[in-house]
Amino acid sequence: MREVHLYDAVRTPRTRGKPDGPLAGVPPYELVRQLVQALEARHGRHVPRAIERLALGCVTQVGPQGGHVALVARILSGLPDCAVSITLNNYCVSGMSAVVGAARVIAAGEEELSLAGGVESMSQAAFEADRADFFSNPALAAQIKYVPPPIVADWLATQDGLTREDLDAVTVESHRRAGIAWSEGRYASTVVPVVRADGTRIERDELVRPQMTSADLVRFGPAFAALGAQGADAFLTRTVPGLESVRHVHAVPHCPPIADGAALILMGSDAAGARLGLRSRARLAVVAEVNTDLLKPFEAGFAALRRLLSRAELHLRDLGAIEFMEAFAAVPAKFKRDSGYDPERVNGSGGHLAMGHPMGATGAILIATLLAEMERRDVEWGAAVAHAVSGVGCGVLLRRG
Repeated sequence: MREVHLYDAVRTPRTRGKPDGPLAGVPPYELVRQLVQALEARHGRHVPRAIERLALGCVTQVGPQGGHVALVARILSGLPDCAVSITLNNYCVSGMSAVVGAARVIAAGEEELSLAGGVESMSQAAFEADRADFFSNPALAAQIKYVPPPIVADWLATQDGLTREDLDAVTVESHRRAGIAWSEGRYASTVVPVVRADGTRIERDELVRPQMTSADLVRFGPAFAALGAQGADAFLTRTVPGLESVRHVHAVPHCPPIADGAALILMGSDAAGARLGLRSRARLAVVAEVNTDLLKPFEAGFAALRRLLSRAELHLRDLGAIEFMEAFAAVPAKFKRDSGYDPERVNGSGGHLAMGHPMGATGAILIATLLAEMERRDVEWGAAVAHAVSGVGCGVLLRRG
């Protein structure tokens, strides 16, 4: 198997995924086109002309995101007509799964150079707008053990005895770190401004509140008891042995904001890099895609990380940086409490609680952020982990040097 090199990683700013959001008027395929344009400006026109695959994660494939958004983006971006186009939905892991799939093709020797990542314009294709049957059919939801994401988060907090104070602490810290990262210019190598049709530029993540304190969160009460009362709580107490009730503790600030955004990873073989004059920033050392117990909340992320370390014969302490998806505040709170890992090296420049969650793009954003963090800290090994409801998870292990 050939080595897979990461040659570059770019993303758009993340903005609120609402009809009045700054990127609401920018189609998702245009977000991707502008990222391709930025890569061309960095590396020359000969690089996009050599692309053999564009793989995009995208969760809600309706409206502007329907009709095979990767194919539309490939055409409008001026990538070769012969480049394979893949649009995939693997829930909130989609962007990372797209990267992993493209990397496997390169490793197998079938292709030399790919762009992979994800896009989600939640302002234009709202969560659940694809109207899957199990969103509105409680009997089917119970049959496939689907529990809405916020209830999964509250179930995790219940299961692990996490307190409101635990959730407040990780939320405030995510915003604080993101604010410092932006003020120090850490995202300069990764974030590409988006130009809107009227010529205005969107240059920064919109949702960061660096001055947030725990006192600011007091006014927000638990947000999802009513949702749980629609059947999910009863299903869990009926299904999970010993569970008497779900303790609803997550407030709105403990949830990653819905967002618009896109990210792309430029990767390829050693031969492609040499031929095109590209410098390897890291190698994709190990990948892991997992599915775990449907009713073990967000266990898939932890399982993916364990699998990465096992395959690489490493220990957690060997990693110099980790991007561990902040699906809800309970997830980083659990990781912080249970892992024994240096908390300063986890989501060191802020996470999704502060900057937002454009679902299909999230996994690729984590990889892009990890790459920059590894360079900033000058470390050899780093991991990015994403997870979703229904036991879906994915992880990648990067190696520099």
